[in-house]
Amino acid sequence: MKPETLWSSVLEEIKINVSKAIFQTLFQNTCLVSLQNNVATIGCPSSYIQGLIESRYYSLIKDVLDRQTKSNNSLVFVIKLLPKKTGEIGPLFSSTGPVYQESTQVNLNPFFTFENFAVSSINQLPYAAATAVAKNPGSAYNPLFLWGGVGVGKTHLMQAIGQEILKTKPQTKVIYCTGEEFTNEIINAIRSKTTEVFKKKYRTAKVLLLDDVQFIAGKTSVQEEFFHTFNTLQRQGSQIVLSSDRPPEEIAKLEDRLRSRFEGGLIIDIPQPDFELRTAILLIKAKQKGIELKMDVAQTIAANIDSTRKLEGFLVRLISETKTKNIPVTPELVNSLLGKSFEESGKPKKKIKPNQIIEAVAQYFNLKVTQLKSPTRTKNVAFARQILMYLLRTELGIPLMEVGNLLGGRDHTTIIYGVEKITNLLSTNEDLRVDISGIKQKII
Repeated sequence: MKPETLWSSVLEEIKINVSKAIFQTLFQNTCLVSLQNNVATIGCPSSYIQGLIESRYYSLIKDVLDRQTKSNNSLVFVIKLLPKKTGEIGPLFSSTGPVYQESTQVNLNPFFTFENFAVSSINQLPYAAATAVAKNPGSAYNPLFLWGGVGVGKTHLMQAIGQEILKTKPQTKVIYCTGEEFTNEIINAIRSKTTEVFKKKYRTAKVLLLDDVQFIAGKTSVQEEFFHTFNTLQRQGSQIVLSSDRPPEEIAKLEDRLRSRFEGGLIIDIPQPDFELRTAILLIKAKQKGIELKMDVAQTIAANIDSTRKLEGFLVRLISETKTKNIPVTPELVNSLLGKSFEESGKPKKKIKPNQIIEAVAQYFNLKVTQLKSPTRTKNVAFARQILMYLLRTELGIPLMEVGNLLGGRDHTTIIYGVEKITNLLSTNEDLRVDISGIKQKII
């Protein structure tokens, strides 16, 4: 397979796992320079983008590339400019052109509307809150803080609010961006001495939608600027909507003054979708991609995949399979892609319990379960314990306090620190990624 074709397939899968804005900013102008002896050389348009991709998305790229090539690859990043295409859209935060066009219509995904949001009893409350904000911005719930795991619909609801407001009042200045983009734009403004332009852009918004707000935590100058932006917007009656992977009280290194402001509005947890909701989401996404799924086929997929991001990834592979082989979607095809025969598809998915993960970590590191739960802080035990904290949170979604109780009554701040440490190390530490994979194999 040619590098261009392979990289195109890789990017299609990456697009599912990151926001549209992140994809356009970081991945759109990358390329696969070469793939030789299982070493993939990836070209990036600048050293700045190279650093961001390598530090934050190494694991994601490697996982996708390994799956596409069925090999264990290493990644090397270099600077390589792609030839500019005619009519190519400029940088996400260009210094020219009207602010409204840059910050709203480019960033809002037209599919993320209330009409395309699957609603059930499990997510009815966040949906109702979002629609109330869209109907009466600035007064219904301000700020509205949505939190939950990956793929539960936080970004969808946020952008739906923006789209609904623009539908009724097209001239409203709506800004949608991620915490990472907000941070990068501040850095660029400081470098280029355009901080006044930056302030004017954000502090004159009527609606600010900030996704992944946890990203600004621990960054002093960014939190300072956002604090003043937040206050200005609230004083003038502008609507603020925030999202995070955890509630304000659990965001480590977030300044207390920001935490108190986040908690001054409505905070809503969006739970992981249940079987019925996953089926509905799958049917909606399939229709969007122009493929008709029968109910029994959709239910089979939803019964075996519990992540909405993985559902969409499976759907992409299913469509690719049918187009490549020119065959229809059948239960047999679906089950073969799920890695099981048609006869086995009716069996319930194995339920993983916390104790199974605890025992798997202990066995992998040749430790006793009692050591993991003990006050011992020796380096090898403490590191294994942090990996255990990470797995209990990411694989089972167990609340911080419950993780602490499982590990001998530890404080929730200790759990936050452990989970974040492992999360950050995973982007650069190949040995850690191997360890995590090895532990998961013991659990399956």
